[in-house]
Amino acid sequence: MLAAARDGAAVRRDVLASLVVFLVALPLCVGVAVASGVPAELGLITGIVGGLVVGFLPGSALQVSGPAAGLTVLVFEAVREFGLGMLGGIVLASGLLQIGLGLLRFGRWFRAISVSVVHGMLAGIGLVLVFGQLYTMAGVEQPRSGPEKVLGTAGLAGEIASDGTVLTSFAVGLGTIAVLVGWQRLPAKVRLVPAALAAVALATAATALLDLEVASVRVQGLLEAIRPPAMGDLASLGSAAVIGTVLGFALIASAESLFSAAAVDRMHDGPRTHYDKELVAQGIGNTVCGALGALPMTAVIVRSSANVQAGAKTRASRILHGLWLLMFTALLPAAIGIIPLAALAGVLVHAGCKLIPVKELAVLWRGHRGELAVLVTTAVAILATSMFEGVMLGLVLAVAKSAWETSHVHVETHALTGDRIVVTLSGNATFLRLPRILQTLEALPKDRPIELDLTAVRHLDHACRAALGNWAARHGATGTEPVRMTGYERTDGAAATPARLAG
Repeated sequence: MLAAARDGAAVRRDVLASLVVFLVALPLCVGVAVASGVPAELGLITGIVGGLVVGFLPGSALQVSGPAAGLTVLVFEAVREFGLGMLGGIVLASGLLQIGLGLLRFGRWFRAISVSVVHGMLAGIGLVLVFGQLYTMAGVEQPRSGPEKVLGTAGLAGEIASDGTVLTSFAVGLGTIAVLVGWQRLPAKVRLVPAALAAVALATAATALLDLEVASVRVQGLLEAIRPPAMGDLASLGSAAVIGTVLGFALIASAESLFSAAAVDRMHDGPRTHYDKELVAQGIGNTVCGALGALPMTAVIVRSSANVQAGAKTRASRILHGLWLLMFTALLPAAIGIIPLAALAGVLVHAGCKLIPVKELAVLWRGHRGELAVLVTTAVAILATSMFEGVMLGLVLAVAKSAWETSHVHVETHALTGDRIVVTLSGNATFLRLPRILQTLEALPKDRPIELDLTAVRHLDHACRAALGNWAARHGATGTEPVRMTGYERTDGAAATPARLAG
């Protein structure tokens, strides 16, 4: 009986979590579609496929897939250049390419990602979400780029203060956020209802009872929106421009999905993601989306983190979220039509704030400021450019930081009897430390015998070896005798001799 009670509790958590994810996914599906310049239904179709198709596939049990903001610009440009009919063929080809990459085991390479980069990715997405959804809360069109969204907040504040309709919409969003923040302070029995569900329900009820003029979700029909690619569109996939777009879709969607998987794995103690299987699952999802003429999909960190935080334990929550999307958009579009967009935007603003690791920032400031620099740079780059470019920059910085920190070399100079000078190098001598090494060596006197001891050097790269050889040759040409090196055989595989060092 105890096991049955535990199973019942797990099912209840998954069902409630699926409702939370549905509420988070709905505005994302619609918003990404509108921002991509395609009908809103195409975003909803992608969200449904992410739940009802990818949800059943192995890979990551708690990660939730759907249309991604990171591909918005690429989709917009592709539709403008090739037409809406071509979008399905591009997405289908991208999905097939992802399947191939997964079968070739490329997914595992995405496990090598710095924790600071993951936190920076979460923070960057959170900032994009917060600044973007502030405009939706106010019922005004949001700028396209991250910098424009940030710089436009002053003008947005002016609109809120001067326009009654805008103020009303923004107040609905603020009220939603207030319920979300205060919900955790209520009794445990009340908190059995997900905070997001309660907040949206209260906002919807208040809007209806007070007859407020607030924009709501608009959905026309799923069947009319499905546009499978025609044979002519598939035949055009061979052109160079289309192939470049397919590669861009596949690589960015794969990177976003697997970076998201790394972040989700750090949020829970359940089974870890199988990266190659997850890449295949994303490829299958995009293949289906392409066949339906819908938007490309990735795993979305916002709804995935909402899924984990809502207490989901199995893949049932993400499958059910797809079912709720299908039911409400296909069977009960009027029910969605009464939900205020401002309330859904408030849910997203709250979710975005929770993605910003404020506590981690304080810890890193006190003890690991290099990691803090990687985190902040990644977040700012995502806000200024895109998620893919921001994460790539963060990874480059993390690798450079690791290379610098591991390239520690100590240089010590000892003057011995008989006017002999011994210079001892220890640690890892790489090109990053060459300026310090050469500064010490070039300051040595030319009229005294010098011995360079490399016995304690663990690694000597080619740049350092060449630089030491050149310095020894110059010193030998102008000094009293050639430089003598010990321990050189450990780094070059041969005995250390003055002649070899000079050459």
